[in-house]
Amino acid sequence: MTASISDHLLAWYDRNARDLPWRLPPGSALPDDPAWPYRVWLSEVMLQQTTVAAVKPYFAKFTGIWPTVEALAAASDDDVMAAWAGLGYYSRARNLLKCARAVAERGGFPSNEAELRALPGLGDYTAAAVAAIAFGQRAVVVDANVERVVARLFAIEEPLPKARKAIRAAADTITPYTRAGDFAQAMMDLGSHVCTSRAPRCLLCPLAEACAGRKQGEPERLPVKPPKKAVPERRGTAFWLTRGEGAEVWLVTRPGEGMLGGMRALPDDGWTARKDGSGEAPLAGEWRTLGAVRHGFTHASLTLEVRALETGQAPHGEGQWWPVASIGEAGLATLFAKAAQLAQAEA
Repeated sequence: MTASISDHLLAWYDRNARDLPWRLPPGSALPDDPAWPYRVWLSEVMLQQTTVAAVKPYFAKFTGIWPTVEALAAASDDDVMAAWAGLGYYSRARNLLKCARAVAERGGFPSNEAELRALPGLGDYTAAAVAAIAFGQRAVVVDANVERVVARLFAIEEPLPKARKAIRAAADTITPYTRAGDFAQAMMDLGSHVCTSRAPRCLLCPLAEACAGRKQGEPERLPVKPPKKAVPERRGTAFWLTRGEGAEVWLVTRPGEGMLGGMRALPDDGWTARKDGSGEAPLAGEWRTLGAVRHGFTHASLTLEVRALETGQAPHGEGQWWPVASIGEAGLATLFAKAAQLAQAEA
């Protein structure tokens, strides 16, 4: 069954592989180009919890500005964080820089999974994906899409997250030694376009005949997931502090660690630490309330009130006056970009 599964899947992939800017055509020889593992690694980091459609323009931007890992390693933190703005999960960008600098220092990416896993920010999945796709090494690559395919294929009934050990063991039994990168990407494509969370397209699946979940009649029930926890609500305030009749706004850079770390932002009232947004404004004055924006994080939902004040005084602490006309070039995180849009509309 194992050989049959990999053979059927690879034959399907040869006909149906997605054309993506970080991929080779099915069956291609690996390029003798040091930038190849860089492109694979960059795409895998960007694709974590993010859609292909959202990643494509960011991948093009990064590889255009920083075409090699050495170029990225030499970039400033501010430039990279600004280029990442809007892609979310900003710890990825911080780890991206740490990893790029570690790779540049060692003279290139290691080719085996264990050494890749030792690099900053590379967990089991990313290390396995880079080993398989960039270097052709046999590696068991399991992301959320692959997890779903394998859970259904083998009818693994144990609920997540405990089922992940069994899912990985089952995935190991069907992972071939040849065309490792193509197999990993085929599994991802199958999960994202055919073996979907809802209404899986079993009639189009190359593995339908071998699928135990389909034979049971309810493949969409797998993998079994625990009940969703309620997402807590938070409240906070962002401050739109301007000077020169609104020509410039005061921006700060958030601490390197923690939520939205290292990103340019509007000053806020410390809602990330306090949960209730009970901190103080950066300056005393008659602040006007402009409205509020909503934003969802993985762990909480936030209502961020936006208040405005025109002043000729810079607040204490580090920051910079930024031209409001070019606020789009500041690289604000999505939350603060929303607040800036509201402020510009209402101020």
